Amino acid sequence: VQLVESGGGLVQAGGSLRLSCAAPGRTFSSAAMGWFRQAPGKEREFVAAISRDGGNTYYGDSVKGRFTISKDNAKNTVYLQMNSLKPEDTAVYYCAAKWGGTTLVLITDYEYEHWGQGTQVTVSS
Repeated sequence: VQLVESGGGLVQAGGSLRLSCAAPGRTFSSAAMGWFRQAPGKEREFVAAISRDGGNTYYGDSVKGRFTISKDNAKNTVYLQMNSLKPEDTAVYYCAAKWGGTTLVLITDYEYEHWGQGTQVTVSS
């Protein structure tokens, strides 16, 4: 299953962006979803995750209070609203999904089975 991210771009520090993730032909109502990011020369980092039913969320410490993950099962889309962006948020952002099974929030990359191609987010100072 190919996940498709969109919404990345160039923004000034303090600005906002909203990323979207969709999976054509698949429903998200039975999928735990997550967002990860990877900056040049750094390891992939957990950003945010949401449970299958959308009732539980979890955030990485570096984005807590600034980013919000949400899930619209009717539109089969997951969003990452990013506010108060900082230059250190610059990275390629990846959407990840795991269908079936767990009702938990998944916060490690190896728990996910499907990934998008990534979308670049660049925050200028």
